[in-house]
Amino acid sequence: MAQPTKSAARAGEFIFDWNEVNRKGRVMPREFTLFDETLRDGLQNPSVLDPGIESKLELIHLMEDLGIDEADVGLPGSSQRAFDDVLRICQEVDRCKMKIRIACAGRTVVGDITPMVELSQRAGIPIEVYAFIGSSPIRQYAEEWDVGLIAKRSTEAIDVAVKAGLSVCYVTEDTTRSRPDVLTTLFRAAIDHGATRLCLSDTVGHATPDGVENLIQFTRNVIAGTGVNVGIDWHGHNDRGLALENALWALEFGADRIHGTALGIGERVGNAAMELILLNLRLLGQLPEERDLTKLLSYCETAAKAVGWQVPINYPLVGRDAFRTATGVHASAIIKAMQKGDHYLADRIYSGVPAGMFGRQQEICIGFMSGASNVNFWLKQRGIEPDEQLVAAILTSAKATTHILTDEEVLAVVAKQRG
Repeated sequence: MAQPTKSAARAGEFIFDWNEVNRKGRVMPREFTLFDETLRDGLQNPSVLDPGIESKLELIHLMEDLGIDEADVGLPGSSQRAFDDVLRICQEVDRCKMKIRIACAGRTVVGDITPMVELSQRAGIPIEVYAFIGSSPIRQYAEEWDVGLIAKRSTEAIDVAVKAGLSVCYVTEDTTRSRPDVLTTLFRAAIDHGATRLCLSDTVGHATPDGVENLIQFTRNVIAGTGVNVGIDWHGHNDRGLALENALWALEFGADRIHGTALGIGERVGNAAMELILLNLRLLGQLPEERDLTKLLSYCETAAKAVGWQVPINYPLVGRDAFRTATGVHASAIIKAMQKGDHYLADRIYSGVPAGMFGRQQEICIGFMSGASNVNFWLKQRGIEPDEQLVAAILTSAKATTHILTDEEVLAVVAKQRG
Protein backbone atom coordinates (compact mmCIF):
# COMPACT_ATOMS: atom_id res chain seq x y z
CA MET A 1 0.00 0.00 0.00
CA ALA A 2 1.42 3.38 -1.00
CA GLN A 3 2.32 5.69 1.83
CA PRO A 4 0.53 9.07 1.96
CA THR A 5 2.64 11.93 0.72
CA LYS A 6 3.48 15.08 2.67
CA SER A 7 1.21 17.07 0.38
CA ALA A 8 -1.63 14.67 1.14
CA ALA A 9 -1.04 15.26 4.85
CA ARG A 10 -1.14 18.99 4.29
CA ALA A 11 -4.35 18.57 2.33
CA GLY A 12 -5.98 17.04 5.38
CA GLU A 13 -5.75 13.28 4.84
CA PHE A 14 -4.64 12.70 8.43
CA ILE A 15 -6.90 15.28 10.11
CA PHE A 16 -10.67 15.35 9.93
CA ASP A 17 -11.71 18.90 10.74
CA TRP A 18 -15.07 19.05 12.50
CA ASN A 19 -14.70 22.84 12.55
CA GLU A 20 -15.43 22.84 8.82
CA VAL A 21 -18.57 20.66 8.89
CA ASN A 22 -21.60 22.61 7.62
CA ARG A 23 -19.44 25.70 7.29
CA LYS A 24 -21.68 28.36 5.78
CA GLY A 25 -18.98 30.12 3.78
CA ARG A 26 -16.32 32.66 4.56
CA VAL A 27 -16.50 33.40 8.28
CA MET A 28 -15.11 36.94 8.28
CA PRO A 29 -15.67 39.99 6.07
CA ARG A 30 -12.98 40.25 3.40
CA GLU A 31 -11.84 43.71 4.39
CA PHE A 32 -11.67 43.34 8.17
CA THR A 33 -8.90 45.12 10.05
CA LEU A 34 -7.04 44.52 13.31
CA PHE A 35 -6.63 47.31 15.84
CA ASP A 36 -3.87 47.04 18.46
CA GLU A 37 -4.56 48.56 21.88
CA THR A 38 -1.37 47.41 23.64
CA LEU A 39 0.02 50.94 24.06
CA ARG A 40 -3.26 52.41 25.29
CA ASP A 41 -5.73 50.03 26.92
CA GLY A 42 -2.93 47.59 27.64
CA LEU A 43 -1.17 50.18 29.77
CA GLN A 44 -4.30 50.72 31.86
CA ASN A 45 -3.64 47.42 33.61
CA PRO A 46 -2.80 48.30 37.23
CA SER A 47 0.23 45.99 37.33
CA VAL A 48 2.15 47.10 34.24
CA LEU A 49 4.90 49.63 33.67
CA ASP A 50 4.71 52.44 31.12
CA PRO A 51 7.42 51.37 28.64
CA GLY A 52 10.19 53.68 27.54
CA ILE A 53 9.89 55.14 24.07
CA GLU A 54 12.42 52.73 22.55
CA SER A 55 10.30 49.76 23.64
CA LYS A 56 7.21 51.42 22.21
CA LEU A 57 8.95 51.94 18.90
CA GLU A 58 10.09 48.32 18.85
CA LEU A 59 6.51 47.20 19.40
CA ILE A 60 5.22 49.42 16.59
CA HIS A 61 7.76 47.85 14.22
CA LEU A 62 6.65 44.36 15.27
CA MET A 63 3.00 45.30 14.72
CA GLU A 64 3.98 46.49 11.26
CA ASP A 65 5.82 43.23 10.55
CA LEU A 66 2.76 41.22 11.64
CA GLY A 67 0.47 43.17 9.33
CA ILE A 68 -1.61 44.73 12.09
CA ASP A 69 -3.59 47.51 10.42
CA GLU A 70 -3.83 50.20 13.08
CA ALA A 71 -2.61 50.94 16.60
CA ASP A 72 -3.91 53.15 19.37
CA VAL A 73 -0.71 54.63 20.78
CA GLY A 74 -1.99 56.53 23.79
CA LEU A 75 -3.93 59.40 25.30
CA PRO A 76 -1.84 62.44 24.32
CA GLY A 77 -4.05 64.77 26.33
CA SER A 78 -3.23 62.99 29.60
CA SER A 79 0.34 64.25 30.12
CA GLN A 80 3.33 65.83 28.40
CA ARG A 81 5.18 62.51 28.38
CA ALA A 82 2.22 60.82 26.69
CA PHE A 83 2.12 63.61 24.09
CA ASP A 84 5.87 63.38 23.43
CA ASP A 85 5.77 59.59 23.10
CA VAL A 86 2.89 59.70 20.63
CA LEU A 87 4.70 62.35 18.58
CA ARG A 88 7.86 60.23 18.46
CA ILE A 89 5.86 57.17 17.37
CA CYS A 90 4.12 59.15 14.62
CA GLN A 91 7.46 60.47 13.39
CA GLU A 92 8.88 56.93 13.30
CA VAL A 93 5.91 55.66 11.31
CA ASP A 94 6.34 58.50 8.83
CA ARG A 95 10.15 58.18 8.64
CA CYS A 96 10.01 54.42 8.01
CA LYS A 97 7.06 54.73 5.63
CA MET A 98 5.12 52.13 7.58
CA LYS A 99 1.71 50.93 6.46
CA ILE A 100 0.31 50.77 9.99
CA ARG A 101 -2.12 53.60 10.77
CA ILE A 102 -2.06 55.53 14.02
CA ALA A 103 -4.95 56.31 16.35
CA CYS A 104 -5.20 58.09 19.69
CA ALA A 105 -7.84 57.96 22.39
CA GLY A 106 -9.44 60.77 24.30
CA ARG A 107 -12.55 61.74 26.19
CA THR A 108 -15.27 63.61 24.35
CA VAL A 109 -13.92 66.92 25.56
CA VAL A 110 -12.25 69.50 23.36
CA GLY A 111 -9.13 69.51 25.56
CA ASP A 112 -8.48 65.86 24.69
CA ILE A 113 -9.06 66.30 20.95
CA THR A 114 -6.89 69.36 20.27
CA PRO A 115 -3.61 67.57 21.19
CA MET A 116 -4.39 64.96 18.52
CA VAL A 117 -4.93 67.70 15.95
CA GLU A 118 -1.57 69.24 16.89
CA LEU A 119 0.17 65.86 16.74
CA SER A 120 -1.18 65.13 13.27
CA GLN A 121 -0.03 68.52 12.02
CA ARG A 122 3.44 68.26 13.56
CA ALA A 123 4.05 64.68 12.45
CA GLY A 124 2.51 65.17 9.03
CA ILE A 125 0.41 61.99 9.14
CA PRO A 126 -3.31 61.39 9.72
CA ILE A 127 -4.37 60.31 13.20
CA GLU A 128 -7.70 58.62 13.80
CA VAL A 129 -9.51 59.98 16.84
CA TYR A 130 -11.13 57.46 19.19
CA ALA A 131 -13.41 59.67 21.29
CA PHE A 132 -15.07 57.87 24.18
CA ILE A 133 -17.87 58.56 26.67
CA GLY A 134 -19.95 56.34 28.94
CA SER A 135 -23.42 55.41 27.71
CA SER A 136 -24.88 52.78 30.07
CA PRO A 137 -27.63 53.62 32.59
CA ILE A 138 -25.37 52.70 35.50
CA ARG A 139 -22.75 55.16 34.28
CA GLN A 140 -25.36 57.84 33.64
CA TYR A 141 -26.63 57.45 37.19
CA ALA A 142 -23.17 57.63 38.74
CA GLU A 143 -22.14 60.66 36.70
CA GLU A 144 -25.55 62.37 36.83
CA TRP A 145 -25.60 62.63 33.05
CA ASP A 146 -28.63 62.58 30.80
CA VAL A 147 -28.69 61.53 27.15
CA GLY A 148 -28.86 65.12 25.96
CA LEU A 149 -25.65 66.02 27.80
CA ILE A 150 -23.83 62.93 26.50
CA ALA A 151 -24.89 63.73 22.93
CA LYS A 152 -23.85 67.39 23.31
CA ARG A 153 -20.38 66.55 24.61
CA SER A 154 -19.95 63.89 21.96
CA THR A 155 -20.87 66.07 19.00
CA GLU A 156 -18.78 69.01 20.21
CA ALA A 157 -15.68 66.80 20.39
CA ILE A 158 -16.40 65.16 17.05
CA ASP A 159 -16.83 68.56 15.42
CA VAL A 160 -13.35 69.68 16.53
CA ALA A 161 -11.70 66.61 15.00
CA VAL A 162 -13.72 66.62 11.78
CA LYS A 163 -13.09 70.33 11.25
CA ALA A 164 -9.35 69.60 11.49
CA GLY A 165 -9.65 66.88 8.86
CA LEU A 166 -9.25 63.90 11.20
CA SER A 167 -11.42 60.81 10.98
CA VAL A 168 -13.37 59.92 14.11
CA CYS A 169 -14.41 56.64 15.69
CA TYR A 170 -17.11 57.31 18.27
CA VAL A 171 -16.70 55.03 21.29
CA THR A 172 -19.64 54.39 23.60
CA GLU A 173 -18.17 52.95 26.79
CA ASP A 174 -20.13 50.05 28.27
CA THR A 175 -22.09 49.65 25.04
CA THR A 176 -22.96 46.07 25.96
CA ARG A 177 -25.03 47.30 28.93
CA SER A 178 -26.55 50.35 27.25
CA ARG A 179 -30.20 50.80 26.24
CA PRO A 180 -31.18 50.64 22.56
CA ASP A 181 -32.95 54.02 22.59
CA VAL A 182 -29.89 55.73 24.07
CA LEU A 183 -27.52 54.09 21.60
CA THR A 184 -29.78 55.03 18.69
CA THR A 185 -29.71 58.69 19.75
CA LEU A 186 -25.94 58.75 20.28
CA PHE A 187 -25.04 56.80 17.15
CA ARG A 188 -27.19 58.98 14.92
CA ALA A 189 -25.82 62.17 16.46
CA ALA A 190 -22.23 60.97 15.99
CA ILE A 191 -22.84 59.99 12.37
CA ASP A 192 -24.64 63.27 11.64
CA HIS A 193 -21.56 65.15 12.86
CA GLY A 194 -19.12 63.16 10.74
CA ALA A 195 -18.02 60.08 12.72
CA THR A 196 -17.02 57.38 10.25
CA ARG A 197 -16.82 54.51 12.71
CA LEU A 198 -18.69 53.34 15.80
CA CYS A 199 -16.86 51.34 18.46
CA LEU A 200 -18.96 48.89 20.45
CA SER A 201 -17.21 48.48 23.79
CA ASP A 202 -17.63 45.55 26.12
CA THR A 203 -15.93 47.68 28.75
CA VAL A 204 -16.50 45.37 31.71
CA GLY A 205 -16.47 42.04 29.88
CA HIS A 206 -20.23 41.57 30.20
CA ALA A 207 -21.07 40.16 26.76
CA THR A 208 -21.63 36.58 25.67
CA PRO A 209 -21.64 35.63 21.96
CA ASP A 210 -25.43 36.09 21.90
CA GLY A 211 -24.97 39.62 23.20
CA VAL A 212 -22.33 40.31 20.56
CA GLU A 213 -24.67 39.18 17.78
CA ASN A 214 -27.65 41.15 19.10
CA LEU A 215 -25.68 44.37 19.57
CA ILE A 216 -23.93 44.25 16.19
CA GLN A 217 -27.16 43.49 14.34
CA PHE A 218 -28.85 46.39 16.14
CA THR A 219 -25.98 48.73 15.25
CA ARG A 220 -26.06 47.67 11.60
CA ASN A 221 -29.75 48.50 11.48
CA VAL A 222 -29.17 51.95 12.99
CA ILE A 223 -26.39 52.63 10.46
CA ALA A 224 -28.56 51.41 7.58
CA GLY A 225 -31.22 53.92 8.61
CA THR A 226 -28.77 56.80 8.22
CA GLY A 227 -27.77 55.88 4.68
CA VAL A 228 -24.12 56.51 5.55
CA ASN A 229 -21.23 54.05 5.18
CA VAL A 230 -19.96 53.64 8.75
CA GLY A 231 -17.57 50.98 10.06
CA ILE A 232 -18.11 48.95 13.23
CA ASP A 233 -15.37 48.23 15.78
CA TRP A 234 -15.58 45.58 18.49
CA HIS A 235 -13.58 46.21 21.69
CA GLY A 236 -13.91 43.41 24.25
CA HIS A 237 -12.66 42.72 27.76
CA ASN A 238 -12.07 39.34 29.35
CA ASP A 239 -13.89 39.43 32.70
CA ARG A 240 -15.93 36.33 31.79
CA GLY A 241 -13.06 34.75 29.88
CA LEU A 242 -14.88 35.31 26.59
CA ALA A 243 -12.87 38.16 25.03
CA LEU A 244 -11.15 36.08 22.33
CA GLU A 245 -14.29 34.16 21.44
CA ASN A 246 -16.37 37.33 21.32
CA ALA A 247 -13.83 39.07 19.07
CA LEU A 248 -13.97 36.25 16.51
CA TRP A 249 -17.76 36.11 16.63
CA ALA A 250 -17.90 39.89 16.21
CA LEU A 251 -16.27 39.57 12.80
CA GLU A 252 -18.73 36.90 11.72
CA PHE A 253 -21.69 38.92 13.00
CA GLY A 254 -20.75 42.03 11.04
CA ALA A 255 -18.01 44.06 12.73
CA ASP A 256 -15.19 44.94 10.36
CA ARG A 257 -12.54 45.84 12.93
CA ILE A 258 -11.63 44.06 16.16
CA HIS A 259 -9.35 45.20 18.95
CA GLY A 260 -6.72 43.29 20.89
CA THR A 261 -3.59 43.70 22.98
CA ALA A 262 -0.37 41.75 23.28
CA LEU A 263 -0.90 38.90 25.76
CA GLY A 264 -4.39 40.27 26.45
CA ILE A 265 -3.06 42.85 28.93
CA GLY A 266 -5.44 45.64 29.85
CA GLU A 267 -7.82 46.99 32.46
CA ARG A 268 -8.53 44.44 35.25
CA VAL A 269 -8.17 40.95 33.67
CA GLY A 270 -7.47 42.40 30.25
CA ASN A 271 -8.64 42.34 26.65
CA ALA A 272 -8.76 39.93 23.74
CA ALA A 273 -5.21 38.75 23.05
CA MET A 274 -3.98 39.99 19.68
CA GLU A 275 -1.58 37.07 19.15
CA LEU A 276 -4.43 34.57 19.72
CA ILE A 277 -6.70 36.52 17.37
CA LEU A 278 -4.03 36.25 14.68
CA LEU A 279 -3.38 32.58 15.49
CA ASN A 280 -7.06 31.67 15.18
CA LEU A 281 -7.60 33.73 12.05
CA ARG A 282 -4.70 31.86 10.41
CA LEU A 283 -6.01 28.45 11.48
CA LEU A 284 -9.50 29.40 10.28
CA GLY A 285 -8.04 30.18 6.87
CA GLN A 286 -8.92 33.86 7.11
CA LEU A 287 -5.37 35.13 6.59
CA PRO A 288 -3.30 34.55 3.46
CA GLU A 289 -0.65 31.84 3.71
CA GLU A 290 2.08 34.31 2.78
CA ARG A 291 1.39 36.47 5.82
CA ASP A 292 4.34 35.74 8.10
CA LEU A 293 3.36 35.26 11.74
CA THR A 294 6.69 33.93 12.99
CA LYS A 295 7.31 37.22 14.82
CA LEU A 296 4.34 36.70 17.12
CA LEU A 297 6.67 35.29 19.76
CA SER A 298 8.94 38.37 19.56
CA TYR A 299 5.88 40.63 19.70
CA CYS A 300 4.69 38.98 22.92
CA GLU A 301 8.12 38.73 24.52
CA THR A 302 8.90 42.37 23.71
CA ALA A 303 5.58 43.50 25.17
CA ALA A 304 6.05 41.39 28.30
CA LYS A 305 9.54 42.77 28.91
CA ALA A 306 8.47 46.34 28.20
CA VAL A 307 5.61 46.36 30.70
CA GLY A 308 7.06 43.97 33.31
CA TRP A 309 4.60 41.17 32.59
CA GLN A 310 5.12 37.49 33.45
CA VAL A 311 3.72 35.13 30.84
CA PRO A 312 2.00 32.08 32.43
CA ILE A 313 3.84 28.86 31.62
CA ASN A 314 0.69 27.29 30.13
CA TYR A 315 -0.26 30.33 28.02
CA PRO A 316 -1.18 29.34 24.44
CA LEU A 317 1.49 29.87 21.78
CA VAL A 318 3.86 31.88 23.98
CA GLY A 319 4.01 30.03 27.31
CA ARG A 320 7.00 27.83 28.12
CA ASP A 321 4.89 24.65 28.00
CA ALA A 322 2.88 25.50 24.87
CA PHE A 323 4.75 22.95 22.73
CA ARG A 324 6.52 20.90 25.38
CA THR A 325 5.73 17.31 26.37
CA ALA A 326 7.32 14.76 28.67
CA THR A 327 4.55 12.16 28.38
CA GLY A 328 5.89 8.96 26.84
CA VAL A 329 2.94 8.16 24.57
CA HIS A 330 2.78 11.71 23.19
CA ALA A 331 6.51 11.98 22.68
CA SER A 332 6.62 8.59 20.96
CA ALA A 333 4.01 9.66 18.41
CA ILE A 334 5.86 12.91 17.67
CA ILE A 335 9.16 11.08 17.28
CA LYS A 336 7.66 8.48 14.92
CA ALA A 337 6.31 11.31 12.77
CA MET A 338 9.74 12.95 12.75
CA GLN A 339 11.35 9.66 11.76
CA LYS A 340 9.11 9.60 8.70
CA GLY A 341 10.74 12.87 7.68
CA ASP A 342 7.39 14.65 7.77
CA HIS A 343 7.67 17.85 9.76
CA TYR A 344 4.07 18.78 8.91
CA LEU A 345 2.83 15.59 10.57
CA ALA A 346 5.17 15.88 13.56
CA ASP A 347 4.02 19.44 14.21
CA ARG A 348 0.35 18.42 14.36
CA ILE A 349 0.09 14.88 15.69
CA TYR A 350 -0.18 16.07 19.30
CA SER A 351 -0.73 19.79 18.74
CA GLY A 352 -3.79 21.67 17.50
CA VAL A 353 -1.49 24.63 16.83
CA PRO A 354 1.46 23.96 14.48
CA ALA A 355 4.47 25.38 16.32
CA GLY A 356 6.52 26.03 13.20
CA MET A 357 3.81 28.22 11.69
CA PHE A 358 4.38 30.71 14.49
CA GLY A 359 8.13 30.53 14.96
CA ARG A 360 8.34 27.81 17.61
CA GLN A 361 9.07 24.08 17.64
CA GLN A 362 7.94 20.94 19.41
CA GLU A 363 10.03 20.10 22.47
CA ILE A 364 10.37 16.66 24.08
CA CYS A 365 11.48 16.48 27.70
CA ILE A 366 12.25 13.71 30.17
CA GLY A 367 10.21 13.25 33.33
CA PHE A 368 8.37 10.85 35.60
CA MET A 369 5.83 9.97 32.85
CA SER A 370 8.43 9.52 30.09
CA GLY A 371 9.50 6.45 28.19
CA ALA A 372 12.66 5.32 26.42
CA SER A 373 11.66 7.21 23.27
CA ASN A 374 11.89 10.52 25.16
CA VAL A 375 15.40 9.74 26.34
CA ASN A 376 16.66 8.48 22.99
CA PHE A 377 15.34 11.56 21.21
CA TRP A 378 16.70 13.97 23.83
CA LEU A 379 20.19 12.43 23.64
CA LYS A 380 20.31 12.29 19.84
CA GLN A 381 19.23 15.94 19.59
CA ARG A 382 22.32 16.85 21.60
CA GLY A 383 24.72 14.59 19.73
CA ILE A 384 24.94 11.98 22.49
CA GLU A 385 24.75 8.41 21.25
CA PRO A 386 22.29 6.49 23.45
CA ASP A 387 22.79 2.93 24.65
CA GLU A 388 20.51 0.68 26.67
CA GLN A 389 22.36 1.19 29.96
CA LEU A 390 22.45 4.98 29.66
CA VAL A 391 18.75 5.21 28.70
CA ALA A 392 17.80 3.00 31.66
CA ALA A 393 19.86 5.10 34.06
CA ILE A 394 18.25 8.33 32.90
CA LEU A 395 14.75 6.83 33.11
CA THR A 396 15.48 5.56 36.62
CA SER A 397 16.51 9.06 37.65
CA ALA A 398 13.44 10.60 36.02
CA LYS A 399 10.99 8.17 37.65
CA ALA A 400 12.49 8.95 41.05
CA THR A 401 11.70 12.66 40.77
CA THR A 402 8.51 14.71 40.91
CA HIS A 403 9.49 17.10 38.13
CA ILE A 404 10.77 17.28 34.56
CA LEU A 405 14.53 16.80 34.50
CA THR A 406 16.56 19.85 33.64
CA ASP A 407 19.28 19.61 31.02
CA GLU A 408 21.83 19.76 33.82
CA GLU A 409 20.24 16.84 35.64
CA VAL A 410 20.21 14.65 32.51
CA LEU A 411 23.79 15.56 31.65
CA ALA A 412 24.83 14.69 35.20
CA VAL A 413 23.52 11.14 34.69
CA VAL A 414 25.31 10.97 31.34
CA ALA A 415 28.55 12.09 32.99
CA LYS A 416 28.17 9.52 35.74
CA GLN A 417 27.49 6.67 33.30
CA ARG A 418 30.17 7.64 30.81
CA GLY A 419 32.81 8.82 33.26
